[in-house]
Amino acid sequence: MTDPTDRDAAAPPEPSRVFSSDNVAGTAPEIIEAVARAATGPAVPYGADALSGAVRRRLSEIFEREVDVLPVSTGSAANALSLAALTPPWGSVLCHRDSHITNDECGAPEFYTAGAKLVPLGGADAKIDPDELRAAVRHKAGDVHSVEPAVVSVTQATETGAVLTPDELGLLGSLTREAGLRLHMDGARFAGAVAALGRTPADLTWRAGVDLLSFGATKNGTMTADAVVVFDRSLTPELTFRAKRAGQLAAKARFQSAQLDAYLADGLWLRHAAHANAMAARLQEGLKAVPGAALLGAAEANILFCRLPRPVIDGLLGEGYVFYHDRWAEGVVRFVTSFATTPRDVDALIGAVTRHAG
Repeated sequence: MTDPTDRDAAAPPEPSRVFSSDNVAGTAPEIIEAVARAATGPAVPYGADALSGAVRRRLSEIFEREVDVLPVSTGSAANALSLAALTPPWGSVLCHRDSHITNDECGAPEFYTAGAKLVPLGGADAKIDPDELRAAVRHKAGDVHSVEPAVVSVTQATETGAVLTPDELGLLGSLTREAGLRLHMDGARFAGAVAALGRTPADLTWRAGVDLLSFGATKNGTMTADAVVVFDRSLTPELTFRAKRAGQLAAKARFQSAQLDAYLADGLWLRHAAHANAMAARLQEGLKAVPGAALLGAAEANILFCRLPRPVIDGLLGEGYVFYHDRWAEGVVRFVTSFATTPRDVDALIGAVTRHAG
């Protein structure tokens, strides 16, 4: 696979042609302005400032219950710290084989849990298959010779761009609770799932049994701020110590909180997510009419997979388009849209695919 980041640093790609990830997008102006405002004057350090309190209140309102919030600098930190608080070293984390924690975090969950094992499960659209979960929660449970099932981790939206419905989450949550396990959600693109489904954040988290949510924001407009949202607040003291020990308790936490506060204010987070989803839907609709382009599943959030002929892929790369390709199978590409993607960007990509397909 060609790495989209392997480019001449002297000739950066045209922003309108980068569809490799939503991480490539910049920072929303509202968030830049909030950070600038927070830079004026003193503030109590380590999360005891007024902005940090405001973020907790905003998220408590959004999730319709009292929550605790731990701002962190990355989604990997949110996932690893959450799983460490839910899993003993001899435990196992049941997750999908395509999950980010399995494939893209350099062993961080294993490191922070002091050795807990990730047990990958199957399922279509990167959703854990309920039957596989039923078997996994019973597998060697109580057997001292094996890791003990401890936590289930789901991803919302999934790595294929699919979203877990409240019914799907409810079933996985019921199976998790019946087995006496905990439920973690990797919500790197949680806003996209909320926008796609039109359901409340509460319906997609704690009402389905989620104990901890890795609340993603950097893919959707913040600069250096994600968070752990704590629904089971008995976990907060341990998480606080773990965050400090991991170097994730920022002295000037007001700057992370300023980003999250602006992100949540006036529904900015959902507007951004809805726009990114709409751009993926626009791309999907345009590609349907291109000869030789085969869509692989529906773009329910902001990720679209399709199969393209080799001349089309090579032609796009030659024009300076940046996207992942051939990672999953020969000819399979992934396009990701963001809050910064414009209709013109999408239409130009559709036009380029059409030209090279002709």
